[in-house]
Amino acid sequence: MTYKNFYNSPLGEIILLSDGESLTGLYFFNQKYFPCEYIKNAELKDLKIFTQTSTWLDTYFSGKVPNFIPQMKFSNSSSFRKKVWSILLNIPYGKTITYGQIAKLIEKQNNIKMSAQAVGSAVGHNPISIIIPCHRVVGKDKKLTGYAGGLDKKIKLLNLERIFDYKI
Repeated sequence: MTYKNFYNSPLGEIILLSDGESLTGLYFFNQKYFPCEYIKNAELKDLKIFTQTSTWLDTYFSGKVPNFIPQMKFSNSSSFRKKVWSILLNIPYGKTITYGQIAKLIEKQNNIKMSAQAVGSAVGHNPISIIIPCHRVVGKDKKLTGYAGGLDKKIKLLNLERIFDYKI
């Protein structure tokens, strides 16, 4: 069973998804790869994981660094995507990394050739936006590139973290 709840953020309404114990999704409405049918069939419910996630988001949007990460679970995801998301979780608050740098990390860890484009696809399919900070990934030469939630939201998240190189 999939459960849903909502969070009103300064950037618009966010939908939270859970399997009942872990956070399985955090999406801005109508973002790219938004799982419309999946969400439509989810049951609206108050759960402990939603309360924890809301607390994390409250802390984050107040400009502070949350001191915990809600329990998360990824289903129907490839090991490659999970590897990329794991790297994203290690990007410090207020810092950025490029798609190419992530590709080089994966190359070094696995002794395989990796493209920045493949990394970009995995980053774009991140099901738990903000907490898994895909907004901290930028293009070559720190150029601002895609964000499933929209570049306007990416810029606002980077500015919240005091990364002021970017303008709307």
